Amino acid sequence: MKKTVTLICLAFLSSTSFGQKGPKIEFKAADNTIDYGKIYKGIDSGIRVFEFTNTGDAPLIIENVQSTCGCAVPSKPKEPILPGKTGKIEVKYNMATGPIRKSITVESNAINYEGGKIHLKIKGEVLEKPNVNVLEKKKAGPVQ
Repeated sequence: MKKTVTLICLAFLSSTSFGQKGPKIEFKAADNTIDYGKIYKGIDSGIRVFEFTNTGDAPLIIENVQSTCGCAVPSKPKEPILPGKTGKIEVKYNMATGPIRKSITVESNAINYEGGKIHLKIKGEVLEKPNVNVLEKKKAGPVQ
């Protein structure tokens, strides 16, 4: 009898943890990462957008968004995101040449992440803009 009661209690507790109520955040970017790829300084603006949806049943509040350095500047939505609605976190990278490997921490009231903290990542590589001399003669192909 004790085993049956214990089993019922465990089943009840596990089912209530799955039915948690509150805001939930789901990002569209795979692994919460945006890959800039190979981009050129002076040609690309460095701005990318993390889109997300509140899949919970209460308003989602983005309390703070911070980058690991000053070279990536994130901006957060000012208003709460209602259930079923989408929001955006914009990130502007300063386009310093070299590899991009930065993290952004989002603090929210989302219940599907421990403490409401979500870690986003940006990656890629910024290359120098190729110099093209319009006065330089093009190499001629074989003459026939």
